Amino acid sequence: MSDAPLRLPASPPPSIETLQVFVRVAELASFTQAAQSLGLPKASASTAVQRLEASLGTRLFHRTTRRVQLTQDGQACYERCKDLLADLDDMQTMFQPAASGLRGRLRVGMPMRIAQDLVVPRLPEFLAAHPGLEVELSSTDRRVDLVREGFDCVLRVGPLGDSTLVARPLGALAMANLASAAYIAEFGMPESLEDLVRHRLVQYVTTLGQRCPGFEWCDDAGATHFVPMTGALTVSDSGSYAAACLAGLGLTQVPRHGIEAEVLDGRLVEVLPRFRPAPMPVHLLYAHRRQLPRRVQAFMQWLAELLAPRLLPLSSASSVPTS
Repeated sequence: MSDAPLRLPASPPPSIETLQVFVRVAELASFTQAAQSLGLPKASASTAVQRLEASLGTRLFHRTTRRVQLTQDGQACYERCKDLLADLDDMQTMFQPAASGLRGRLRVGMPMRIAQDLVVPRLPEFLAAHPGLEVELSSTDRRVDLVREGFDCVLRVGPLGDSTLVARPLGALAMANLASAAYIAEFGMPESLEDLVRHRLVQYVTTLGQRCPGFEWCDDAGATHFVPMTGALTVSDSGSYAAACLAGLGLTQVPRHGIEAEVLDGRLVEVLPRFRPAPMPVHLLYAHRRQLPRRVQAFMQWLAELLAPRLLPLSSASSVPTS
C-alpha cells in the first residue's frame, strides 16, 4: 500500500455568474435585493455565495436576520472580483468600436441637488449614445464609501480629506449667501458683517457630524473667516437646506447652480455679495486600478463636460491621488 498522501480533487474555479452574484450581494448588503436585481430566485443567490465560500474555504459574509456584512476576507475577495469582472468586460469589448461598444452596469454617486438639477435631466442623452449601459445612480449628500459600497466613481463637492482614492479635479462651484424675500421683509437686509448679529443662520451638519461654525466668508487673499451666528434649525441634506431658506428660517450659503430660478423670480435674495464663501471644489473620485473600465471613463468624461459650464477653473487639472 502506498504511503503517499491522499490528494482530494481540486474544487472547480467559481463561474463568472457566481462572482457576479457575490459582488451584487456585497454591494446591496442583501441576498433578496441582489437576487431581484439579477432576476434570480433568492435561493439561487444564497446557493451561489455558499458555493463560492466552499470553493475558497472561507466565510465571505457575516449573516444575521437583519443584515448581511462582508467579512475581512469577503472585503478582499470583493475587491479582487470587481477587478476580475471589469477586466473580463474590457476584454469582451476591446475590439468593438469605441463609440458603440460600451455595455454593462455603472454605479455612480453624487450630491442630491446636482443629480436632480443637472445630471438626471441630461442623462437620456448619455444613455441614448450608449444603449448597452445601465446606470445605477445614488443621489445622496452623505459621503459614501466608494470601495466598500461598490461605486465605480463618485462626484464629491467640498474638501476631500485623506483618502487612497484617485481624484480628478473638475473645477469649483461659486457660492452665494441667500435669504427669502419674506425673511428680508421681516428682519431687514444686512449691509455689513456687523449686521449679522441681528440675523439667523440655518445650520448645516454633515453625516460626519461636522457643523459650520458660523457665517463663512473669504477675503481677497483667499483666507476663510467665520462670523458666529445663532439659528433655530439644523439640517443634514441639501433639499431641506434649500427649503428652510425658502421658508424664511434664516440665511443660507449654497452653490449658485441650484438657485438661479428662485433668485430670478424673487423668492430668494442674495445678501452680502462681497462676503461670499470660497468656491467649493468638485472632484470625481475612483479607486486605483490597472485599467479603468471604458464605460467608467466614458461616463466621467461626459459628466466633466456636462458640468464644465457651471464650474470655475481650478489651479490644477491633472488626476492626482488624494492621499
